[in-house]
Amino acid sequence: MKKIEAIIRKSKYRVVQEALHAVGVNFFSYWDVTGLGNEKEGHVYRGISYSTSDIQRRYLSIVVNDDFEAITVQTILESASTGEVGDGKLFVSDITECYRIRTGEKGGETLR
Repeated sequence: MKKIEAIIRKSKYRVVQEALHAVGVNFFSYWDVTGLGNEKEGHVYRGISYSTSDIQRRYLSIVVNDDFEAITVQTILESASTGEVGDGKLFVSDITECYRIRTGEKGGETLR
């Protein structure tokens, strides 16, 4: 099993969500997060300068069986990309075990 964590633009969340559902990834958790990025310049709106160093993003946490890793990663990369700086990051790590709390089952079947 793999844990896929993605930090994406909030504006791309619905597109990513729909794309994940289309490939069969129907369960994941998400949080609204704030982070610091590489963008150092501020933006000026109506003569007032705003810092863009604090960036609003959405953090997705998805656990999938090994056979869904590639399609999940590819789906996020394609649907979250704008081609601009600040599109986000994606991390993949191993999960050693998973349990269904209700029944005590363990293993990859608990993700279905």
